[in-house]
Amino acid sequence: MSAAPPPSATAAPRVAVVVPCLNEAAAVGKVVDDLRRALPGADVVVYDNGSTDGTAEVAARHGAQVRHEERPGKGTVVRRAFADLEADVYVLIDGDDTYDASVAGDLVRVLLTGGYDHVVGVRQAGTATAYRPGHATGNRALNEVVSRVFGTPVADMLSGYRVVSRRFAKSFPAISRGFEIETELTVHAVSLRVPQREVPVGFRDRAEGSESKLRTYRDGWRILRLILRLARYRRPMAVHCLLGGLIGAVSLVLGIPLVVEFAETGLVPRFPTAILASGLAMIAALVVAVGIVLDAVHRAADETMRLTYLRHPAPPRPPSVVPAPAAPQGRFRG
Repeated sequence: MSAAPPPSATAAPRVAVVVPCLNEAAAVGKVVDDLRRALPGADVVVYDNGSTDGTAEVAARHGAQVRHEERPGKGTVVRRAFADLEADVYVLIDGDDTYDASVAGDLVRVLLTGGYDHVVGVRQAGTATAYRPGHATGNRALNEVVSRVFGTPVADMLSGYRVVSRRFAKSFPAISRGFEIETELTVHAVSLRVPQREVPVGFRDRAEGSESKLRTYRDGWRILRLILRLARYRRPMAVHCLLGGLIGAVSLVLGIPLVVEFAETGLVPRFPTAILASGLAMIAALVVAVGIVLDAVHRAADETMRLTYLRHPAPPRPPSVVPAPAAPQGRFRG
């Protein structure tokens, strides 16, 4: 199956705005209005994820397309949206009106004019109560973990306000089901090494009558587990060498005194310790060997993901940033 032909350099990019919602009737109308003003030609698509408060009806009254995803989870919605919607640029934003939807057009322009594939809206709290207790601290801690594990500084990996290109969306596997989807998006961008940028955006308190679906400790633990799992998948050599090194160190601590004593007396008085030390040494070597194999598998998967990414055209650049064609320089001679 061949890739879609690249759009014309002067064609207006197709923009799809994905708004996952669960019981956001109190806020989704304003979000849709702000998005339609900020992106007049965009398709604003509200995904109702099992709401019982009339969210879908409110969104439809304000002019949004409404689709339904019965399987629960924000990650499930993003997975479905990236598969079903056809566009050059995808905007992800929550329907709770905590993000400044009026700057969506600015984020899209940053992506198009800068030639980026991933633009993250880094939250700048406008009030002291915009973040729930513990969320800001937890976010900083998780940002630090991801930055150190994957080797790329990350300012706000849990932001739900993002703009991505078509080739980013169509190469994104979207394994997560819940709020871990933002972490997976960040790690995908870092692993694929796509051009990306972080842009400050306003962040405010939820609308009155709206309730957060995020559970601080439960979802924080799920996000941390996902980070560790992604580290094992994306950095298998590093993870297995670290684990094998720790096991090998224990083996040396146990085995070196036995070797020294054997060199001095010719005797091995503690056979159980000797057996344990040698067993741990073999396990350490096996762990490192598995890491080498998994690293080769990961490289093949990485190449496949990169080729999938390259099958899709880059986002069309606005006419103001498209360079003029160069003057003919004569026929090339080989």
